[in-house]
Amino acid sequence: MRPDPHTFLVDPDLLVDPDWWRDAVVYQVYPRAFVDSTGSGIGDLEGVRSRIGYLRDLGVDALWLSPFYPSRLVDGGYDVDDYRDVDPSLGSLATFDALVRDAHAAGLRVIVDIVPNHSSSRHVWFREALASTPGSAARARYIFRPGLGEGSRLPPNGWQSLFGGSAWQPVGDGDWYLHLFAVEQPDFDWSNREVRDEFLTTLAFWADRGVDGFRVDVAHGLAKDLSPRESLGAVSMGPVGAVDAAEPARRSDGTDPLFDRDDVHAIFAEWRQLFDTYTPPRSAVAEAWVAPHRRALYARPSELGQAFEFALLEAPWSAAAFETAIRENLALSASVGSSSTWVLSNHDVVRHASRYGLPNGSDLPAWLMSNGLTPVEDLGLGVRRARAATLLTLALPGSSYLYQGEELGLPEVADLPVAALQDPIWSRTNGVRKGRDGSRVALPWTRSGPSFGFGVTPAVLPQPDWFGSLSVEAQSGVHGSTLSMYREALALRRSMQRDAVVDVRADGEVLYITRSDGFTSVTNFGVVAIALPEGRVCLGSASASTVLEPSTTVWLQVGGIGEHQPG
Repeated sequence: MRPDPHTFLVDPDLLVDPDWWRDAVVYQVYPRAFVDSTGSGIGDLEGVRSRIGYLRDLGVDALWLSPFYPSRLVDGGYDVDDYRDVDPSLGSLATFDALVRDAHAAGLRVIVDIVPNHSSSRHVWFREALASTPGSAARARYIFRPGLGEGSRLPPNGWQSLFGGSAWQPVGDGDWYLHLFAVEQPDFDWSNREVRDEFLTTLAFWADRGVDGFRVDVAHGLAKDLSPRESLGAVSMGPVGAVDAAEPARRSDGTDPLFDRDDVHAIFAEWRQLFDTYTPPRSAVAEAWVAPHRRALYARPSELGQAFEFALLEAPWSAAAFETAIRENLALSASVGSSSTWVLSNHDVVRHASRYGLPNGSDLPAWLMSNGLTPVEDLGLGVRRARAATLLTLALPGSSYLYQGEELGLPEVADLPVAALQDPIWSRTNGVRKGRDGSRVALPWTRSGPSFGFGVTPAVLPQPDWFGSLSVEAQSGVHGSTLSMYREALALRRSMQRDAVVDVRADGEVLYITRSDGFTSVTNFGVVAIALPEGRVCLGSASASTVLEPSTTVWLQVGGIGEHQPG
């Protein structure tokens, strides 16, 4: 086994459990919207470091850092200039090392985003490719193809970008390059051995610095069949995504030309061999928007080990829908020896406090385009349901992935002015779709100030005036606040057994999660109160005594622990 060169930086308790990721609570940090320590209006790594104590006290097990690499920010940092450095506006490698050291000292593990499908067009390899000739070794690292028609003026085929428009861009010498996302994000050619080796080197670079795991962006997109096809579009982000562009149905048998091909699993088998040379083995989780039976393949122990399950993120507010999604997820994870993942929000989708305040089936991109006016959001209901859904998912076996700000009950900022928008979806769709900026507005830490404690100057994406009332300062120590509920729930969750067997049962609009360790979660998805089952109320998403109100979850136990007041 390869020794960990940063063992001396790590709390020894972090090294004893190689399976920590199987039931971890992971907090996603979008660094540029977390804390600004320099007054630039953009969050940075020193800002993240300054809040390690906050994350420790919240009760999470790990923090996942969205991209912090050098980038021109065409796509929120997912256009990477250099995979083995830190953007100067966010800090340095020394800052990163200090962050990892402090996180480990606080008992927190660190997960970083890796973006292997595409680089930035400013990456040294792509600049070399543009300076080279068609057919060169430099261009072979990416997907270049000659155009069609006289003067190669037409793209090689009709593939469309996920962000809108053609997925091909001409370079002026007859060649076009593929970009399934923004023009500035050229796709790598993963059939090239040099590309595979480069990423193995990158993974080792971060693992050697003490990184505990990796979140793999667009894990399903690396392998492609480049045979000519004339009318294939790109995959959508799912019905709750801000993209959700119309596109032809994708194949779910491993033969789709662009996504989720069987070939991709050989890549991740190599990654797993590398991860397992470390003590403890490095973890990984796949972002793969694919059919459920295909998603489980990425979570096999011989590959990444875990994959995001997005069914709950997509499910309507319904006991039956949640029951189906949970049962399928548990079964699929068990079938490959992985653990389940539970996700309600992230940086790519409308925050769940807003989704649950809208009628089931709402057209979310259209709602964003209306500045959140059509339909009108019932924010009180949305937050109440969001709290209930969170408490429900935290009672499930497996890992829970939380998105920064959800512990404050933050809704989507749907009315960002057009002049402030940064998501390339807005420009690439010619203003037809607003994009994902509304979920990436900087966090409010204090009740007042130029950016509510985010920094000393206003944030790049403007915060609404009402953000202060949802700030950490406004909610800390306040009985019944969303932040207090999260802290209580995460503390109590540590009493639950990792290997507990659960029974999932919907009875009308009530969902019961019965655990073999004595805990039971009961969620009322209906519109009328019901009698509480027998048992001690350990925690509730809202006050509960003898009845369970609509849009409320309680955790119960018969004996074994002291009684807690609902958070």
